[in-house]
Amino acid sequence: MLHAYTPPERFLPYLTWPEIDQMEDKENVVIVLPVGAIEQHGPHLPCSVDATVSAGVVGHALALLPQDIPAYGIPTITYGKSDEHLHFPGTLTLTGELLLHTVQELGESLYRSGFRKLLMVNAHGGQPQPLEMAARELRLRHGDFMVIARDVWSLPHNDDFISEKEKQLSMHAGHGETAIMMALLPDSVHMERSEAHYPEPFPCPTLTNGRPAAAWASIDFGPSGVIGDPSAATLEQGEQLLSDLATQWATAISEIHYAQWVKREYQSWGKSQFNGYVHSQK
Repeated sequence: MLHAYTPPERFLPYLTWPEIDQMEDKENVVIVLPVGAIEQHGPHLPCSVDATVSAGVVGHALALLPQDIPAYGIPTITYGKSDEHLHFPGTLTLTGELLLHTVQELGESLYRSGFRKLLMVNAHGGQPQPLEMAARELRLRHGDFMVIARDVWSLPHNDDFISEKEKQLSMHAGHGETAIMMALLPDSVHMERSEAHYPEPFPCPTLTNGRPAAAWASIDFGPSGVIGDPSAATLEQGEQLLSDLATQWATAISEIHYAQWVKREYQSWGKSQFNGYVHSQK
């Protein structure tokens, strides 16, 4: 179903327009947008990893919320900016510009509906910049819009079972992603095909602690598409990661609901077509 991992009662598109129109305290209702990608994740993981992780963590977080926290998920942006994986079959990518404008248009649609708090939870490391740019643009247009773009993995979680080398050098299809996919979509994980591969240390140590500091494509690091070591991943670790992240994101959503952010009273930069009549039954 369209709601994926999100409880149906927490899924905004399942409401009618009068229900959305009559929603109480709409300015403090939190709308959560999972953002993922469809791209190669080595021979052992499906191409849906990033879309699955963003939808899964957000859905489990929304399920943990108390009834008195008004928050709703909207459909995951499944396709992302994945051009660094273009050399591998199965990668489906948008341009950065298209992703940027897609998020802007969705934000404008939510704003026209009366919502003033938007959280984007992104699971693909190749696209934080377009999301952050879109958030800033929406804020410039609307001085009372609170827009947040964060990485799904950025909140505190227990990863003591992951080696220091993996934490330092893994970038794609490694231990963490493999473990959480075991919890979210176990039939799609093929550990018998897993293999490890790390990039060589970057030759300019002043710029980095070992990770590449120059632009790269995944094919630069070998033919498998894996940048890390997935071999030690287990279902129990994945369940722990999912639980930790969902709990932290539920807390963050609750905080956003109660938060009061700066509001500009003077005219904002905007587009005139977004300032027209919106029907209401009130």
